[in-house]
Amino acid sequence: MEPMTVTTSVVGPDEFDRNAPRICGVCGDKATGFHFNAMTCEGCKGFFRRSMKRKASFTCPFNGSCTITKDNRRHCQACRLKRCIDIGMMKEFILTDEEVQRKREMIMKRKEEEAAREAQRPRLDDEQARMISSLVEAHHKTYDTSYSDFTRFRPPVRDGPVTRSASRAASLHSLSDASSDSFNHSPESVDTKMNLSSLLMMYQDGASSPDSCEEDTKLSMLPHLADLVSYSIQKVIGFAKMIPGFRELTAEDQIALLKSSAIEIIMLRSNQSFSLEDMSWSCGGPDFKYCVNDVTKAGHTLELLEPLVKFQVGLKKLNLHEEEHVLLMAICLLSPGTAAVHDLCSSENEECKSLFCSLARRPRSCWGVGFVFWPRFTPKVNAQEAASHTHDGLFQEGKPLCSTYGTECLFHYFDFNTCTWKT
Repeated sequence: MEPMTVTTSVVGPDEFDRNAPRICGVCGDKATGFHFNAMTCEGCKGFFRRSMKRKASFTCPFNGSCTITKDNRRHCQACRLKRCIDIGMMKEFILTDEEVQRKREMIMKRKEEEAAREAQRPRLDDEQARMISSLVEAHHKTYDTSYSDFTRFRPPVRDGPVTRSASRAASLHSLSDASSDSFNHSPESVDTKMNLSSLLMMYQDGASSPDSCEEDTKLSMLPHLADLVSYSIQKVIGFAKMIPGFRELTAEDQIALLKSSAIEIIMLRSNQSFSLEDMSWSCGGPDFKYCVNDVTKAGHTLELLEPLVKFQVGLKKLNLHEEEHVLLMAICLLSPGTAAVHDLCSSENEECKSLFCSLARRPRSCWGVGFVFWPRFTPKVNAQEAASHTHDGLFQEGKPLCSTYGTECLFHYFDFNTCTWKT
């Protein structure tokens, strides 16, 4: 077998292809990196350092014509040293003994500091791990990623007016099925059956309007989105019932918390289906892919939708882990804001709320990622509150969003006491 030879060309660190095999420029062995300005193996690196520090003088018995390979590199030190110099190794890059010692001490200090930081990083204890696990389980049980229940809603109508007879028949059939089947899937046997007569009364009130044909075209998506909102509220109630400590609150406080946070939690949950590519919500098939224009056909104005979309974009860009997502939903629920809550300050429930807030400030390393995520949450929570306040403000200012169907804001017509729509 012919001995391996290597090129004499000098390749600098900036010119080296990181995807190419690393070969020692002296002997052809596997290189470990750039040493003294050349790509070499550990053996040739040590040989060059020793030779330069000892100022050794070698003589070749074969007139300096030896071919240096991995197998014979120890046979002729003179040609090996010459080869080191030829490929660009420089003695100026060799550290003195004092410099080597200082470098070792610096490396050791960095390792100790990193170990100290690692020891100080908070870790989830067993109780906190169980808490997060229960939140994730609650989310899984109340959020169907297949969106199969959407087929039970009244069909979305994007072009032209609603055909009243077909829509009415479809809505009664689908909503009755949904009430008896899918809506009862919420945990803790939550009574989330829809008051069909209330919805039908609202729908019939719209039919008596003299401008109903024109309004039908403008509000063609309202029946479908009304079903979607009611379904979402019921799922939020199911999620809340599974949060530890929530059921210990009085019924009045549970309702107050749900009223103050339901919209925000729905916004958070909908972000799971939001796409930054086309600013739409994809919930299964093409019929259930929603854009901003679809929501305007339910009577909502761009004044309301703009902060909602901005919030969705900002939240999506955070690339939250699932644990972070459900924590944020729980924090929104247990942060009453302006809600009239009486028992949330009790020791047990205050401890529960404090636990959620402390978990949200934990570094992501608890789940395998090493940076704090709470500061990234804060502006998004503020944006979420602003969007929610815009929603409430438009309602309080008396700006009708869905006047024909008698629903300025669907959320304000949902009765949390009975989990039904108000008449």
